[in-house]
Amino acid sequence: MKRHSGSFLGKRRAALGPVANLLRWRRPKPSVGRIKVPDPAVHRCGFACLGVLLSVVFSGVVWAADPVISRVTPISAQQGTEIELTITGSRLADAAELLFTSPGFSVREITSKSGNRLVAKVAIAPDCQVGEHGLRVRTATGISNLITFHVGLLPEIDEKEPNNDFHNPQVIPLNTTVRGVVENEDVDYFAVDLKAGQRLSVEVEGMRLGKAFFDPAVAILDSKRFVLAAADDTAFGGQDAVCAAVAPADGRYIVQVRESAFGGSGDSYYRLHVGTFPRPVAEFPLGGTAGQSVKVRWVGDPLGSWEEELTLPAQPAERWPVLAHRDGQTAPTPNWLRVSAGGSETAEVEPNDAPNQATPASVPGACNGVLERPDDRDFFRFSAKKGQAFDIRVLARQLRTPVDSVLTVHAANGRQLAANDDAGSPDSIIRWTAPNDGEYLIGIRDQLGAGGPEYVYRIEIAPVQPKLRLSLPERQQFRDIVAAVPRGNRFAFLVSVTREDFDGPVDLRFEDLPPGISVETFPIPPGQTAVPVILTAAADAPLEGRWVNIKGVSKVGEQEIVGDLLQRTSLVRGQNNREYWNFYSHRLAAAVTEAVPFRVTIQQPKVPLVQGGTMDLVIKAERDAGFDGPITVAMLNLSPGVSAPTSVTIAQGAQEVRMPLTATRQAALGTWKIVALASANINGTVEVATPPADLTVASPFVAMTFPQISLDQGQSGNWPAQVEVRTKFEGNAQVELLGLPSGIASEPQTITAESQQCTFPLRTEPTAPVGLHKSVIVKVTITQDGEPIVHLLPAGELRIQKPRPAQVAQAAPPPPPRQPTEKPLSRLEQLRRQRQNQTATP
Repeated sequence: MKRHSGSFLGKRRAALGPVANLLRWRRPKPSVGRIKVPDPAVHRCGFACLGVLLSVVFSGVVWAADPVISRVTPISAQQGTEIELTITGSRLADAAELLFTSPGFSVREITSKSGNRLVAKVAIAPDCQVGEHGLRVRTATGISNLITFHVGLLPEIDEKEPNNDFHNPQVIPLNTTVRGVVENEDVDYFAVDLKAGQRLSVEVEGMRLGKAFFDPAVAILDSKRFVLAAADDTAFGGQDAVCAAVAPADGRYIVQVRESAFGGSGDSYYRLHVGTFPRPVAEFPLGGTAGQSVKVRWVGDPLGSWEEELTLPAQPAERWPVLAHRDGQTAPTPNWLRVSAGGSETAEVEPNDAPNQATPASVPGACNGVLERPDDRDFFRFSAKKGQAFDIRVLARQLRTPVDSVLTVHAANGRQLAANDDAGSPDSIIRWTAPNDGEYLIGIRDQLGAGGPEYVYRIEIAPVQPKLRLSLPERQQFRDIVAAVPRGNRFAFLVSVTREDFDGPVDLRFEDLPPGISVETFPIPPGQTAVPVILTAAADAPLEGRWVNIKGVSKVGEQEIVGDLLQRTSLVRGQNNREYWNFYSHRLAAAVTEAVPFRVTIQQPKVPLVQGGTMDLVIKAERDAGFDGPITVAMLNLSPGVSAPTSVTIAQGAQEVRMPLTATRQAALGTWKIVALASANINGTVEVATPPADLTVASPFVAMTFPQISLDQGQSGNWPAQVEVRTKFEGNAQVELLGLPSGIASEPQTITAESQQCTFPLRTEPTAPVGLHKSVIVKVTITQDGEPIVHLLPAGELRIQKPRPAQVAQAAPPPPPRQPTEKPLSRLEQLRRQRQNQTATP
């Protein structure tokens, strides 16, 4: 894992990306947090009148398409107050409704709106949930991107420049939230007056605001500039800082805010909470059972720990926000608890640092403890039957405590059976099956050997159960899905299912659709992970937006499995688009919008697309009078193994386009529902969808087997192929060779359902390229119901070689080599030879 320099979380910080934020969402209350803007025009003529005024006659209406929000001012407000909310962006002139992800907001009036600015008076209920809320704008023609708005407990004021001089800070009252911004190399100073022994708590929200990649740091200093407390990154706040100190004497104290590396920008917004409020950074235990009471011990406050009785909600929650209370004061932001569906709750009993000291626990259930000192290690003992499978997981970092867990499972004698450090985040997970009946141990420690009172953890041991979760795949990276459905038209998107420990069919259920919208969806069969969903708006549907619940339902035996939608909105990204802060919602923003001047349909194919084949999908456009612009068409989905171009265009004034589809030879067989999306630029991009069409992928009707053939350059020959007809067809099929090298030609042939052989005459030019050619394919076109079924089959190998050189007459053999003549002997050599001859004679 990569280390971020200067990071409190050290080597494990890199794992705090999108997974660490995965469970930041809050289960919404049953009521829908949507606010219709009471435009005076609407009050005068009524909503029905507004619908008439804004209904589209293309020649007379200026389209705005999807609006865009770039900034909301102020970024936050106190419970029980009324504010003037200014939204800047683009295409806001026809704004009609604000959609908050949770209740507690009411629009009093809209004071102005233009193309790039919207101003509304918004009242925030006294019981509006403290923390982060999502906000979208619905206009007559679309739904905006999501931006966050925060609600707090404390009175809120704005930073006033200049306040970048330690000796001339901005004086603020205690127990206040300051809204500010850190420009490049900016340092902001604030002053408060304290009595000796008073606690001063400081917490800054920067990254958590979801506005920009901003890593704030804070410090508490006395009047002589001595640092009493300082923080950069914290486990509780992630990259946001929290610190506190007790005033040693009466006097003025300074709070400093800056970017940790002295950077900053015009988008580096912060909320600075300063006061005498309690600020625990962890609690023990980290969870409990739904509907029950639990006594928690708050830790990390400079005045020491304390206990508080909490009643947990009736429904389980991965993360439940809870505000700490002490001496009539409340923490400004929540801590987080896990609310379990059931099972036992076990608190560690010290000493439990060794296997023989393990705290007894029951399963299924949760084990709660604290790594109280460096190198601390805790053990729990439980019983299991042979073959029982458990998911054992740690909850610590995702509940914002600093534990970077290492989880182990042991036999009763201490022998380690399984271990896990990180499982996509610093929290550990083990899937484990008991090998025998008996007792087993669970151990936990911190990876870096750290420890302390705030190193709280929760280990949940649960039987393996089937689960499912729904998501909405993005078509464009980092742009989440919203459903703006034009009147008399359709909008489509994909719903994806993630199954765990089962592979059954999943049905989709939609609740709280806007009036006038109907939904067409299909079961997600085993082995398939996504299906298209088509929303259709009636021509007279009211222009209205809602948050739509989507649930997936399946059955395993008699057990019904229900999964919710979890939609991620990426808000803050760093280098290489690493995600640092996301917003999660359980509901889809959907709305009826004004009609658009075109509709599209897929002409239902009458024939299948065969494996290894191609098909031209005909997509037709119906245009209103006055609109003849180009329309871009893209496929929303295709079956596995089938591909298409990114998009094709219905040309200006044209009525149709052909979308080429190609199937691999391993494409999945069967019939699939497919949908196409069409968009046009009408003062911004507007998008509609086709009704679903059936695409059938079938096995090839014919197969052909070719031998290898060799031809000389300039030579002609026949290339015979064996034909195997696997599916009977009527009439003649056209067969031709494609991909022949230059200088090689062949004539198309025909076959019938009775053919067993097909011979292709080949002609080669003297310049035909020499070599082994393996890229030749056979195109077989079978016509059925007036439409082609195109096969692209592999052919054999074609070798082209140079002609052998012509034979020439044999030349006469050369004369034998001349024998060398004997060298004459000298007189001395003659005498020696004569003497040798005389000696050899008897």
